[in-house]
Amino acid sequence: MRGTRRTRLCLAWAMAVSALIATPAAGAAERTDGRLTDLVNPFIGSQDEGNTFPGAAVPFGMVQLSPDTGHMTGYDYTQGRIRGFSLVHLSGVGCRIGGDLPVLPTTGDITQTDDAKYAAAFSHDDETASPGYYRVGLASGIRAELTATARTGVQRYTFPATGKANVLLNAAQALHKTSASKVEILDDRTVRTEITGHGFCRDTGPYTVHTVTRFSRPFTAYGTWDGATVTAGSRAGHGGAYVRFDTTRNRTVEATTALSYVDATGAQRNLRAEGGRSFDTVRARARAQWEARLRAVRVHGGGKALRRTFYSSLYRSYLSPNIGGDADGRYFGWDRRVHTAKGFTYYQNWSLWDTYRTQAQLLALLAPREARDMARSVVAVDEDGGWLPKWGYGPVETNVMSGDPVTPFLTTAYQTGLLKGFEERAYRALRKNADGVPPAANPGIGREANAEYIAHGFAPFVKDRPLAKMGDSDYHHGASVTLEYALADAMLAQMARGLGHDADAARYAARSRNYRTIFDPGTGFFRARDASGAFTGSPDPALGTGFHEGTAWQYQWLVPQDLPGMVGLIGGERAANDRLDAFFAYDRLLADPEKTAREVWVHGDAYAYYNATVYNPMNEPDLIAPYTYLATGQPWKTTDVVHAALTLFTDGPTGMTGNDDLGTMSAWNVLSSIGLFPIQPGYDTWGLSTPVFDRVDLALDRRYWPSGGLTVTAPGTSAADRYVQGVRTDGAAHGRTYLTTRALRSLRSLAFTVGPRPSEWGTSPEAAPPVLK
Repeated sequence: MRGTRRTRLCLAWAMAVSALIATPAAGAAERTDGRLTDLVNPFIGSQDEGNTFPGAAVPFGMVQLSPDTGHMTGYDYTQGRIRGFSLVHLSGVGCRIGGDLPVLPTTGDITQTDDAKYAAAFSHDDETASPGYYRVGLASGIRAELTATARTGVQRYTFPATGKANVLLNAAQALHKTSASKVEILDDRTVRTEITGHGFCRDTGPYTVHTVTRFSRPFTAYGTWDGATVTAGSRAGHGGAYVRFDTTRNRTVEATTALSYVDATGAQRNLRAEGGRSFDTVRARARAQWEARLRAVRVHGGGKALRRTFYSSLYRSYLSPNIGGDADGRYFGWDRRVHTAKGFTYYQNWSLWDTYRTQAQLLALLAPREARDMARSVVAVDEDGGWLPKWGYGPVETNVMSGDPVTPFLTTAYQTGLLKGFEERAYRALRKNADGVPPAANPGIGREANAEYIAHGFAPFVKDRPLAKMGDSDYHHGASVTLEYALADAMLAQMARGLGHDADAARYAARSRNYRTIFDPGTGFFRARDASGAFTGSPDPALGTGFHEGTAWQYQWLVPQDLPGMVGLIGGERAANDRLDAFFAYDRLLADPEKTAREVWVHGDAYAYYNATVYNPMNEPDLIAPYTYLATGQPWKTTDVVHAALTLFTDGPTGMTGNDDLGTMSAWNVLSSIGLFPIQPGYDTWGLSTPVFDRVDLALDRRYWPSGGLTVTAPGTSAADRYVQGVRTDGAAHGRTYLTTRALRSLRSLAFTVGPRPSEWGTSPEAAPPVLK
């Protein structure tokens, strides 16, 4: 453990990553007493398929007003033309979505109605973004500025002196498929649209967004278009509208666009509730909202680049889920009817296969009031529409991804006290979901392979099974689906036991061991079974079939409920550690962590999910894998792997590892940097690893976290001194490699002592995370 070879490798590590995580010398450390919003770079992840957006939004806002360059999710840093500034974007999704109502300022006559043709050139040299604000200078000489409230997007355009300053509102084009659109000019300042679209990876049911845009001064002319035909003076059309201003004296035009998923009345009410303020006032309020959010976490130490990366990740973690209801509480439910949220804010956009692993826990910690309302909203989806969601966009189910992610999402809320008062309502919905499948009339697929899973203990892989509904099919991913169902069953068993449903708890706990049914002793890895129960596909674990966005190498660690059981199947602790070392290319990692992360782990683009024998830090199945060492007696290796993976997060446009997936990857960065990670997603276990900052102060809501705050310290943490020597909780020695949510509730201080070599801390069997029974 402490041999000469390890010492040499540790020195090599220190030289490789000291620039990222070393603490500056005394007196040289930069403080974070200024505005934390100044440390956020919204352009991070906007290149190489991170699929983030740089535009304006407030935390969890319905509106994310951002430029579209033609990339499928909005903005690509490598492109140089803007088609419009549209209202709806999601951070880091992997399929075409959003982009409703692109708006673009132009000058001169209106000769084109296709946004790809009238797109405006721009340069990054004349572009800037910060939380709640975006500005760009267009090659046309127009300056565009964007800001936002929760339900409105506010634009300010500064034109050259001209009598033909135009604003184009394109109702018929978006990032997704627009199936119907309507535009109306209501008076000399107001334009209303209705846009119906569908699609996300595959076609979904339709949804409609309603907008109303109010300009700061009257138009001098207007018109609409249908297809390529522009009609001056027309007040109604289906393609889009233009409005014109004389800017020979007053060169500035402001506009506020309100959005509603309910109806035109909702858009008008949202405009009345949140509009009517100047651009600068809205911008200042948006910045203040972001400043308040970011100040929930104060870090000390580390270089400025590390802090920029951290706070940018924290920023993206707060971008979604999104407010789905109007200012009057009305929202459009999954039964395609209008409901009113009473006593809570209704949220939508549920990338649950991703967010249940990291972001759900981070929001429960730092934004529990909103996280509670998010959980209530998911339960409302069931009560309104008949079933819990899998991947919900707006008011529709997409069925994208597989397994049962909604269960650990809601059991996380239960374990962190967010379901108080409606635990049984949530449990009923979860029990229905865990024991059945949605009826044919429901658009969701739920646990599509549940009948076979319950009867035989595994979800079969049926390659050519036709899609029963839109989206993905669990039958196409039988091996990974079995693991996901078993994980969900484990977490539901704990909730059932906590609520006194002991028979259910025993039943779900037994089902949580179903991961064993797909373990192939002949290969020593998980493997898909066909409908007859026979193992199928290549026996090579890198080439096997039936795993969703991964291989058997990556999915072998997705058994957080029973890692000792999994270790036993592999052949014991030594065999498991040998396999983990091979999986993480551990010797190479120690010699050159950053190069190993970028050239060995990342073996292709963001969508290179298959044919790999190594860790993939760019995708969700592996997010908890580095923490497996906490259960195998070698916790120091968790720090080695986590800190190497953190080098993939940088402060430039390419600084995102994979798609952000509505804050999932960003939340991984935040939690792993703090040294506190949810290693059993859906339960209350938080794994410990060395923080990258000397000190982190977390301001917590006393209604959910009675301590009111937690200070995490690791004095002297650096690339050289990164190994845990000991941990103290409120001054008392703590030998386990994890904490429970119950312990965190009252904890005020979590203190790490670090050093240059691994210690005996956390290596005893008693220190390992618990098995869920």
